[in-house]
Amino acid sequence: MKNPLFYRISQLTAFLLGARIFVAMLLTFALYVSTFFLFNEEESLREFVFDFKVHGIIFCTVLSILAGGIINQFYDREKDQLTKPFRSKLQRFLKQKYFLYAYLTLFLLSLSISLLISGRVFIFFLVYQFFMWFYSHKLSKLLIINNLCFVSLTLYPFFGMMVYYKTFSGQLFVMAVFLFLVLLIIDLIKDILTRNADKMFGYVTIPNYFGTRAARNIAVCLAIFAMGSAAVIVAFADDQRILHHYFTTGLFVLVFIIYLLLNKIKKNNFIALNILRIWVFIGIIAMLLDGIMYRM
Repeated sequence: MKNPLFYRISQLTAFLLGARIFVAMLLTFALYVSTFFLFNEEESLREFVFDFKVHGIIFCTVLSILAGGIINQFYDREKDQLTKPFRSKLQRFLKQKYFLYAYLTLFLLSLSISLLISGRVFIFFLVYQFFMWFYSHKLSKLLIINNLCFVSLTLYPFFGMMVYYKTFSGQLFVMAVFLFLVLLIIDLIKDILTRNADKMFGYVTIPNYFGTRAARNIAVCLAIFAMGSAAVIVAFADDQRILHHYFTTGLFVLVFIIYLLLNKIKKNNFIALNILRIWVFIGIIAMLLDGIMYRM
């Protein structure tokens, strides 16, 4: 006989993992930090707190990310059984139709709230939702496009907030390039680790089309370009600021990543992947501390 409490907890856990709630929480935190400390140069903290339009946009973003996570796991459920067995085992406690119901609810709620904010915001999220679905349905199986589309969709909300505040600068552009390249390296290493499962289920990725060695070499080249963008930021940033130290240290982190990638040991790919993920999170914290120190 099934334990009702255990069954309900398992269902809730399965749903949260399917919706990628933890990724959504991290991106929400990153959006708030970047919006106030990078894009919003005029509003005070008080004005920002009571700017309900911005909070509405970020809330719609969170709903869209949750909806995107659900529809992505719906299309990737067979591959996830090999690459994410623990998550797949938990998701058996919840029927796929409930994930679809949740997706439609989040999708419609996000668009409804965005329409209340403005027509432009509605179009912004309509495009976002469409490409998140189209990525899961089709683009995730296309060579190179899958990586570029995944990273672009990750950064899309940040681009939207930058346009909203009309904050454009050379430094922001170079920082965006750095982040784009790091996320691209992360996605490429992930493809190396899931190469066999991708090939089995028809995902045409760089590692299973050109080979693992070529994929590693491409990742190394991307890391070198990322080092170049970090060096530009270091050269022009105030050397007393925390972000200056973050990008300076980032140069050494990327050198270590290149070392790991050039050593053809499978576990090195996993180590490099997690170092880069942690380094992105550290970047969010560094941006927060930098903003508190020099703006608050």
